[in-house]
Amino acid sequence: MDRVLYLAMNGAKHVAWQQATTSNNLANVHTNGFKADLASFRALRVIGDGAPTRTYQVDNTVGHDMSQGSLQQTGNESDFALATPGFFAVQAPDGNEAYTRDGGYIVDNEGVMRTRSGLAILGESGQIVVPPGSRITLGVDGTVSASASVGADRTVQVLGRIKLVNPAERAMYKGDDGLFRQHDGQDAPAAANVQLKSGFLEASNVNAVESLVQMISHSRHYDLNVKLMQTAEQNARQATELLSITG
Repeated sequence: MDRVLYLAMNGAKHVAWQQATTSNNLANVHTNGFKADLASFRALRVIGDGAPTRTYQVDNTVGHDMSQGSLQQTGNESDFALATPGFFAVQAPDGNEAYTRDGGYIVDNEGVMRTRSGLAILGESGQIVVPPGSRITLGVDGTVSASASVGADRTVQVLGRIKLVNPAERAMYKGDDGLFRQHDGQDAPAAANVQLKSGFLEASNVNAVESLVQMISHSRHYDLNVKLMQTAEQNARQATELLSITG
């Protein structure tokens, strides 16, 4: 009975983790550039006498769905998306380099290009600083150019190039802050095959309908494991009563 109870409890715990992952994905269905988290489990045989066919679950997280979300045209010059696999580099709150696909920028009071969440967008030589009163143009390769928005002199000045990277998918992990980093802690090298598309934003790749169906399925599996625990408890109680009567 104790073993059945343990197996049911273990199953319920892992289904709850899976439900939490799916719920987080669904909550970010409208977050630009969001990549859905994937969580799966695998069955392992229980080691012990008398139960060679019983199994229990252990988490076997796959990682993240790196498929591209749909590109939505906004017509806003300060919006951009990546039209190919890869990321662009930002400065994380801890000062280190991190990566995201959540495009779009603002220019702060000091002229630094930042994401709309406030992270500095990194060029291949550090932060990109925009002169006051400039009109910014983004190239396909991430080149940031500026020209005066007023006056006769409209000379184009290249300010830098947004650092675009494309490391191997398995080399990356997503932190609790939603930013991607390399497992080895090193900065990814710039990649020439990543293309930027101005005037677009990449939507989340979460499928809302599929996530809702998964949540219903997870809920049913959780209830099934809870009922199994209740049944094991009832059987144990009845066995105890029988033993007390016969004893």
